[in-house]
Amino acid sequence: MAMMTCRSLLLLLLISLFVSFGFAEIRFTEIRSDVRPIIPFDEFGFTHNGRLELNLSQIDLSDKNKNLDLNKIGFFLCTRDTWFHVLEQLNDHHVTCALDSELVKVVFRFKSLDGKTSINPVFPVNNADQYALLFANCLTQVKVSMTVRSAMYNIEGKQSRDYLSAGKTILPRVYFLLSLVYFSLAGIWVYFLYKKRLTVFRIHFFMLAVIVLKAFNLVFEAEDKSYIKRTGSAHGWDVLFYIFSFLKGIMLFTLIVLIGTGWSFLKPYLQDKEKKVLMIVIPLQVVANIAQVVIDEASPFGQDRATWKQLFLLVDVICCCAVLFPIVWSIKNLREAARTDGKAAVNLMKLTLFRQYYVVVICYIYFTRVVVYALETITSYKYLWTAVLAGELATLAFYVFTGYKFKPEAHNPYFAIDDEEEEAAAEQLKLEDEFEL
Repeated sequence: MAMMTCRSLLLLLLISLFVSFGFAEIRFTEIRSDVRPIIPFDEFGFTHNGRLELNLSQIDLSDKNKNLDLNKIGFFLCTRDTWFHVLEQLNDHHVTCALDSELVKVVFRFKSLDGKTSINPVFPVNNADQYALLFANCLTQVKVSMTVRSAMYNIEGKQSRDYLSAGKTILPRVYFLLSLVYFSLAGIWVYFLYKKRLTVFRIHFFMLAVIVLKAFNLVFEAEDKSYIKRTGSAHGWDVLFYIFSFLKGIMLFTLIVLIGTGWSFLKPYLQDKEKKVLMIVIPLQVVANIAQVVIDEASPFGQDRATWKQLFLLVDVICCCAVLFPIVWSIKNLREAARTDGKAAVNLMKLTLFRQYYVVVICYIYFTRVVVYALETITSYKYLWTAVLAGELATLAFYVFTGYKFKPEAHNPYFAIDDEEEEAAAEQLKLEDEFEL
């Protein structure tokens, strides 16, 4: 069953390769002796009052011939849907250069340089849509070198700039409100730990640490996006965000493994095979977080971004599969114990709990890794924030479920079961099918 889950999760690799996560902050790109006919730079969701600023410097062409048709070299904006039609025009030879298509918005042609090596064009965007910024060089024999500073933003209110894409401008508020929810949950959890302090295990303090790390992670992500929204740069908040994201990711996967093994509340130690799972998951999470940083900092069309994204998704899927094994091992151990220790009712309760947790972990992984990516793919650019919110709400629901099901309990289930319940539980265990991996 877990192996089928792992194979299904690999579909994520195909879905996610077509989803961009760039927030279109101010970017600097260096082009050196490049002969590519099309160079994609960035993508951004514009409102009806958008702007594109380009600062081009150190412009140099390998061919100094004054008779070159520099109208064949320049920048343009194009939507994804339109780009497919432009490719059809090029393939059918209706146009010989993307800049000549009536379907694109030409931002700047090198003909306007007039011998200069730097220029700062500003292009207004009044048609709301999600556009990609691309550079076209239709003179195949010419190599282009330049330094490009690109800034795309929307004008709001009293000429204030919003550097976040139209579908993500609300994210700072979403992250901040969610952080308040997690801080509230941390306070409630501390109250439970104090109230039930006689039945608190080490795993419960570990759960508290995960909640607090998640709360701080959301705070710093809110600040990160807020600064990008106002200035086009994170101003160092991205460093704190990455640190807490790294810690939160490792702690969450470790927590799932520890709960799956029954560590602390079922047994005080980990078996060798359970330790090996942790030894696999933790280093892989380090790799996944490094890949995530590279992905976030790179341009949506960066040459190495797709490679890092595939690496991240592959590692993430391996981690998601690995954390399922300890839960299945605990389920099998509980079934075996139910046949030998004469406490069928207690073991049935634990068995039901672990089965529920197994299903919930699978649902959480599917939703946050597959459904959220599908939402980003099919949702209009204006509402991309809803996919982020859906993923965060799923994570919140998973945290609440885990805390509720594994909270400190004051009563001892061994003394709360009579003989009739014990016999009924024993019969139910006999009728149940074996839980196979």
